[in-house]
Amino acid sequence: MSETLAPPSPGALRSCMSRFATGVTVVTFTGDDGPRGATMNSFTSVSTDPPLVLISVARRARCHGQLLDRPFCVNILGAEQVPLALQFAGSPGHAEPRWAAGTRVPRLGNPLAWVECDPWRAYDGGDHTLVVGRVTGLGHRDGDALTYTWSRFGTAMEAAEGHEHLI
Repeated sequence: MSETLAPPSPGALRSCMSRFATGVTVVTFTGDDGPRGATMNSFTSVSTDPPLVLISVARRARCHGQLLDRPFCVNILGAEQVPLALQFAGSPGHAEPRWAAGTRVPRLGNPLAWVECDPWRAYDGGDHTLVVGRVTGLGHRDGDALTYTWSRFGTAMEAAEGHEHLI
């Protein structure tokens, strides 16, 4: 006979998952009234052929309805960009965003890396929507990365040697 286990409480799950270090991104797009963005740390590469990435957008987020069917840019933040992470997380007054000029999709002026996408597929993810984007452009610069773990910002130091050739 199979035993049914009770799911963990949302708070217990959040507490457990806070131990997993992630990078920090600001996902930008053209909103109904101009450039918009939202801080997200649920982002991953899905496929190289075709080039696909995934973001997880909270259904309660103000950007949810606008982001699902529009091109977007995942701006991976550098360690010095905590004020931008806070600004786009809904804590105004931390940093005025500087936008890159002449881009197809709104993009921050100096992210550590950026990945521009067209919407490809969206999937139900409970209280989130999983949005898969097809990569249409990308770029990066050198520097330390902004991280988030234990519900705090941190830094991942730039490696002297990477393993990009293995990917």
